[in-house]
Amino acid sequence: MTVDRLNLLLLVFSAIMIVAMAAVRLATRTGLPSLLLYLGIGVAIGQDGLGIQFDGAALTQVLGYAALVVILAEGGLGTRWQDIRPSLPAASVLATLGVGVSVFVTAAGAHWLVGVDWHLALLIGAVVSSTDAAAVFSVLRRVPLPRRVTGLLEAESGFNDAPVVILVVAFATTEPLESWYLILGSILAELAIGAVAGLAVGWLGAQGLRRVALPASGLYPIAVLALVVLAYAGAALLHGSGFLAVYIAAVILGNARLPHGPAVRGFADGLAWVAQIGMFVLLGLLATPHTMRDAVLPAIVAGLVLVFVARPLSVVLSIAPFGYTWREKALLSWAGLRGAVPIVLATIPLTAGVPGARQVFNVVFLLVAGFTLLQGPTLPWVARRLRLSELAVGEDLGIESAPLEKLHGHLLSVALRPGSRMVGVEISELRLPTGAAVTLVVREGHSFVPDRATVLAPGDELLVVSTDQVRDASERRLRAVDRGGKLADWLGTQD
Repeated sequence: MTVDRLNLLLLVFSAIMIVAMAAVRLATRTGLPSLLLYLGIGVAIGQDGLGIQFDGAALTQVLGYAALVVILAEGGLGTRWQDIRPSLPAASVLATLGVGVSVFVTAAGAHWLVGVDWHLALLIGAVVSSTDAAAVFSVLRRVPLPRRVTGLLEAESGFNDAPVVILVVAFATTEPLESWYLILGSILAELAIGAVAGLAVGWLGAQGLRRVALPASGLYPIAVLALVVLAYAGAALLHGSGFLAVYIAAVILGNARLPHGPAVRGFADGLAWVAQIGMFVLLGLLATPHTMRDAVLPAIVAGLVLVFVARPLSVVLSIAPFGYTWREKALLSWAGLRGAVPIVLATIPLTAGVPGARQVFNVVFLLVAGFTLLQGPTLPWVARRLRLSELAVGEDLGIESAPLEKLHGHLLSVALRPGSRMVGVEISELRLPTGAAVTLVVREGHSFVPDRATVLAPGDELLVVSTDQVRDASERRLRAVDRGGKLADWLGTQD
């Protein structure tokens, strides 16, 4: 590596990022999934396009893992605990039993309908059975759905990477496969270790960041990123699931009401975009379209079996005891979105030198590209047809906290979201605990000091100063009024 080569790499990277930003805008306007545009960029500059030669499957796998850590962390930080808590049992079963059903049904379809060898069919089934966290998080936050459906899909996408990675590694071998009970034992052990590591790092990190005032607000996002990477690395070194540890730690940190929470989530969101763009472009570079002709039919057949048989069957069998309606099951079946995760996992047999691994990669690449184009844009329409989109709830109250260490207090910045029941409430009717007060209101770009009779309006931003002792109580009261209005205490809606 020389300075000139570094300059060239930076030029190429910056050009790709600028084109990718324009692609995001195009995807937003057209409804086309952005991952397809990023894959297209990679293919366009690859050996079948502009001629850049790239065959770094091992490098792509390593960078893909790093990108998935960032994507899962961003998803976890943006996941509300109250949304996923009721869905955790169902999500856990869907991410384990459901994955197993999907793997074997998809593999059976590929073997019996197209004649794919059983070993490669199992690899294909395992690789494509994981829903993609990036695709699920990005789509669901634009599509208004009932909370328990959104919570289940988000939790499932955060959980199911772990067992799928274990299955893919187990199947990506040239040796005879281990007994099923050994594979099952490995999955359970790795999930347990990952869960413990994520809980420990998340809880200890949240306690530390809530008690230590860092000298600059920009250090909080870096500290949170370091914690989630610590969760991944610690779990992985203990032979546990690093991906599960990342997601659990991020959910805990994201719901701990840390100082400068919106800034942390904004930083993670930006990193996740960079990770997605880089990962998809690399995967597109690794693809060789001229070799994919023989993979078209297996990709179509495996995709049809996965989407219309394996996924619905796994949903029905997994969540049967949890009281979901047939409409919710239908939507959950259609919302099993695939994306970068399957293509990254398809690099594992490539790096392991499994015979036929290139065919597996081609099948997975075509399957993901084709069926993402089918499912992603049609998900809002399916939700409307099933009459589920109208049940959505409004956004949560935005509260950012900044510690005032020398004053032993906190400054809470509160943004009223559309649909907030805090609109029309007088300052006195907020009934904040003693030790907290609204000191400033920003309305339509102008700020003023409110009095007790000031009535809150849509779009207002409030600055609330509280002592350390009542900081949590103040935030709970503000969220309660946001959801239940000024009578929140009597109506039992305080959170």
